[in-house]
Amino acid sequence: QVQLVESGGGLVQAGGSLRLSCAASGSIFSVNAMGWYRQAPGKQRELVATITSGASTNYADSVKGRFTISRDNAENTVYLQMNSLKPEDTAVYYCNANTREWGTFRYLEVWGQGTLVTVSS
Repeated sequence: QVQLVESGGGLVQAGGSLRLSCAASGSIFSVNAMGWYRQAPGKQRELVATITSGASTNYADSVKGRFTISRDNAENTVYLQMNSLKPEDTAVYYCNANTREWGTFRYLEVWGQGTLVTVSS
C-alpha cells in the first residue's frame, strides 16, 4: 500500500509563513498528480493546489500569489509554501496523490491524515 505522511503544520500569526511537506511511501510504481486540499471547521474540503508529474500547477483563487506548490519526483514528496497567511487559511490541510503500486495497472487516489494550520489574527 501507499501512505502519505504530512508535516509542517502549526500555529502562526497572520502575515507569517509555513511550509507543509508530504512524503509518499510504500510500494510505489508511479506517482501522477499530487495536491493539497483543506477543510475548515464546518466547511467542505476544498482544493488548494495541485501539481502534475510534469510540474504543471493549479491554484485556488483564494491562495494565488501567496501559496506555492512544488514537488520532488525522486523523493515522491510534495510541498506547499504558504506566505502572507490569513486567519481564513485556518484549516486541516490534506495531501493527496494519484498513485500506482507495483504489480497493479490502475492509479488510485491516496490521502494523508491531515495537518492542522492555525493562523491567529
